Amino acid sequence: MPSTPTQSSASPLSLKVIGHNAGTSMDGVDLVHVHFTQDSPTMPLKMQLLHYGEYPMPKMLKARVMGLIKENTTTPEEMAIVNIQLGEVIRDAVHWFAERNEFSLATDVDLIGGQGQTIWHLPLPELFEGNQIRAHLDMAEIAIIAAGTGVTSLGNFRVSDMALGRQGCPLFAALDSLLLSHPTLNRAVQNIGGIANFSILPRGDVEGCYDFDTGPGNIFIDAAVRYFTDGQQEYDKDGAMGKLGKVDQSVVDKVLRGPYFVHDVPKTTGRETFGDRTAEDICDEMLARGATPEDCVATITRITAQSLADAYERWGPPGGVDEIYMGGGGSHNPNIINYLQQRRPNTRIIPISEISIPVGAKEALGFALLTLECFVGRPMIVPKRTESDRAGVVGQIQPGKNMHRIRRHVVQFWGDFPEEQVKSTTKMILLPSQCDM
Repeated sequence: MPSTPTQSSASPLSLKVIGHNAGTSMDGVDLVHVHFTQDSPTMPLKMQLLHYGEYPMPKMLKARVMGLIKENTTTPEEMAIVNIQLGEVIRDAVHWFAERNEFSLATDVDLIGGQGQTIWHLPLPELFEGNQIRAHLDMAEIAIIAAGTGVTSLGNFRVSDMALGRQGCPLFAALDSLLLSHPTLNRAVQNIGGIANFSILPRGDVEGCYDFDTGPGNIFIDAAVRYFTDGQQEYDKDGAMGKLGKVDQSVVDKVLRGPYFVHDVPKTTGRETFGDRTAEDICDEMLARGATPEDCVATITRITAQSLADAYERWGPPGGVDEIYMGGGGSHNPNIINYLQQRRPNTRIIPISEISIPVGAKEALGFALLTLECFVGRPMIVPKRTESDRAGVVGQIQPGKNMHRIRRHVVQFWGDFPEEQVKSTTKMILLPSQCDM
């Protein structure tokens, strides 16, 4: 029978992790270099952001993956090739990241983990026709990453969460709550990537967090801009194009009556529901009625903004949200942020950079934490308002050259700590960031 754990029975934890995220927008790979430390299994986890960067997605591969998803037709050959190619992109991104920031993969990185590119996300099969089941597929072969870097690599977090009875997304409520849960304020952490999602953090309850996808973030906007510029522009920089147009509220209202928006939580989504073709169809319908391209972009931007505001009203905590911390590329779009502020005049809306996390880094940071907790062997906080409260360690591990060393380090950290007392991390200290904002 294991003895009661003592401070002397275990060694402190110290692991450096590269977290990566290739988001729905497919504009690049976000990377963070994070140092996690913990004095003992019963003490707070400490997290320090060391470096942050974004590696551009190769244009030819992006076009191939976008086409694969948009047309929903492919071959086993193409799927096999794309999986390897995306793994090579992450491998190359990691090498670039280390060289750019002058740290060594051999001595300054213990684990690499993150989401490959989401190819298909089907969390709500009831919204689709045909014989569908709940399913998800990410691609970026972790064997390529581990072999190409020498660092033990992790992936498949979303499928692991889905196997426990949930939807595999957004996956970041635990991180958000550990970072920003407040004793007296209701807070939210809003990410506007390709898809928009938020975490609700009820006051005084770290384990009471919940999250879901509100619908399209930048995905419609990016698609419309590409459509009207023949691919010469990838996004509406600073909302400039949308600002020149006039919103057609009738189109906004029609879209927001769609099945995803009226569906109750929990819910998550992706390009399968809100893809480029849907955005192009909205634009074509508006153009046929005399709208300008700017009107189309303004209207599609309002779909995102209004869906966010509506979601806060419908699914926010009792008493409303006192503060919203913004992240993701869409947080730079004033047409979204100004509308949300108009709808929520008593809510303080601020960038997540206020707590020294770059606005584009938060989801990569979430995967860094998932990577650490998987390898250490701890379940994450299970969000409320999901189909299953079953806790479990999520993620899959591909050993690298350093596997024996870091596995021994984790064993020494746990010492003789009783297995039945291993619980989710509920206290975390964010140390001052070392990276430029």
